[in-house]
Amino acid sequence: MTTATGTYAPRPGAAPLPRMIAAQAVLETKMLLRNGEQLLLTVIIPALLLVLFSSVDVVDTGKGKAVDFLTPGILALAVMSTAFTGQAIATGFERRYGVLKRLASSPLPRWALMTAKTASVLVTEVLQVVLLTAIAFALGWSPHGDPAAVLLLLVLGTAAFSGLGLLMAGTLKAEATLAAANLAFLLLLVSGGVIVPMDKFPAGARHVLELLPISALSDGLRDVLQHGAGMPWADLGILAVWGVVGLAAAGRFFRWE
Repeated sequence: MTTATGTYAPRPGAAPLPRMIAAQAVLETKMLLRNGEQLLLTVIIPALLLVLFSSVDVVDTGKGKAVDFLTPGILALAVMSTAFTGQAIATGFERRYGVLKRLASSPLPRWALMTAKTASVLVTEVLQVVLLTAIAFALGWSPHGDPAAVLLLLVLGTAAFSGLGLLMAGTLKAEATLAAANLAFLLLLVSGGVIVPMDKFPAGARHVLELLPISALSDGLRDVLQHGAGMPWADLGILAVWGVVGLAAAGRFFRWE
């Protein structure tokens, strides 16, 4: 059997950019889901908090069912755990081990690598939202409001936390990123309106805490899903400012090695 000349000739060159981004996003998602520590942080802890505080009267969440108050805050916590804490830690150690330096020398542009990481975060968040929503419904959750407002809050919250996470990972050492990201997670869990209502804090502290991205995200989701409010423009504005500042700072100061 004979073959035409050149049939199996090599075709050097990079793959199309969309295919490279998609392949990197799939790889990033698989690495995230295979990491037991990250899975604990992004999926198991939020789910356990939702079940625990909805079933046990530990915190006074005001009138109505506890699950109606807690679910929006836990959804906000899930976004923070993936877009900020998990991404900061993973990217920080990739930078330390030289993974980012090697990827930067590949045909994949740096901005495309960040796009792939963002796509991986969004895929993980979809899985989180589906799981937490199913658990909340099983606990008797009764959501209200406009799904478009919820989606916009989640997207802007992801942008805000991603910028802050990448800024931390690109400027601090990996060990410092690990400690700072986990500390921030614990502090914001307590003070960001996730489990403890903001009106439980002193007025002076509350006015400052309300400007945090986790507070804006949890309060915005709670206004829509629990109270059936319209578009929470103030909370969206806070998240947009954090997103622009965080992503701009990450793009300016991120060090690849």
